[in-house]
This record gives sequence, C-alpha cells and structure tokens, in this order.
Amino acid sequence: MKKTIITVVGHDQVGIIAKVCTYLAENHVNILDISQTIVSGFFNMMMIVDTKESEKEFGTFATELEKIGNEIGVVIKAQREDIFDMMHHL
Repeated sequence: MKKTIITVVGHDQVGIIAKVCTYLAENHVNILDISQTIVSGFFNMMMIVDTKESEKEFGTFATELEKIGNEIGVVIKAQREDIFDMMHHL
C-alpha cells in the first residue's frame, strides 16, 4: 500500500468532492478514509488514499490535483504518508 494524504481547503461550493473523487477514480486511486467539514463557509477535507494502483508518478499526481484546485478555487495538496509522518515527528 502506498498511502498519500490529500488536503483540500477553500470557500465552499458545489462539486468540490465530485471533482477530486472523479480524478482519483480515473487514476485508480482508492480512498481509504475521508473527513470533511464546513465552518463559516470554508470547506476543509482530508483524505487518506492508496496510490499503489495508479500509473502516475507522485509528482504528476500532486501537480494535477493542484491544478484541479486552481480551476475550482481551492487549495489541494498531496503528501506522501512517510514525509507527512516525518514532518509531524519533530
């Protein structure tokens, strides 16, 4: 399993989850866990996904998600689990 943490933050609007999940499905990425909240009109989502079946290199995957975020007006970040864990062990 190759876990990746994806975060999505921005003003709430229709279709954010649909756009992200469609991209993931098209690239054979399995969603393992998902949490989303809306606070005072701000959308916040965190996903843990398994990218082992995806044929895309991580850099391409992260860049394409970021581009989707730019298109819909939110910030999307993808981080490998091992790097995410190391950042939070300081």
